[in-house]
Amino acid sequence: MKKIDYLLQGERIRQAKKYIAGNSILDIGCHFGELFENILKKGKVSGDGIDNVLLEKIETQHYTLFPGYFPQDFPLQKKYDNVTLLAVLEHIPVEELQKYPETLSRYLNDKGRVIITVPSKYVDYILNVLLFFKLIHGMDLIHHQDFERSIIKTIFTTNGYTLIKEKRFELGLNILYVFEKN
Repeated sequence: MKKIDYLLQGERIRQAKKYIAGNSILDIGCHFGELFENILKKGKVSGDGIDNVLLEKIETQHYTLFPGYFPQDFPLQKKYDNVTLLAVLEHIPVEELQKYPETLSRYLNDKGRVIITVPSKYVDYILNVLLFFKLIHGMDLIHHQDFERSIIKTIFTTNGYTLIKEKRFELGLNILYVFEKN
């Protein structure tokens, strides 16, 4: 990743961690554990993550990261206070995305939270320009799905979740959703 990639990732983490409740996290699309490391600087957290960029399992005192795709490659069946999906859902086909509320509920404690960041659909144009000038690495841009972002709210609220927070950040180019499992 390049410096701008890390800056964008850092802002997603900064926004998401404000809404983490409890101290256990399942981080889907965890990269190399940056969310866990960021939280561990000032607090306590434990959990697990999964990402297809990983080549092997990474174990630390506080978290374990698994290579692969969620849910099919995630080997654990345990509950967490939070599930985070930071810049992940735009890579998932809408047909699969519609299954996520039910799938995630199996991994959440009662009143557990799903914390999502997703770029607005206009971000792809900006990212393509930055990628052209080699200013970003542009992780997996070719797999971004073109869908109306508000569908995320509908999918979760009609399937057993309450919307706690919806907000735009980074000049409105990214959207944060926080849902609580009913």
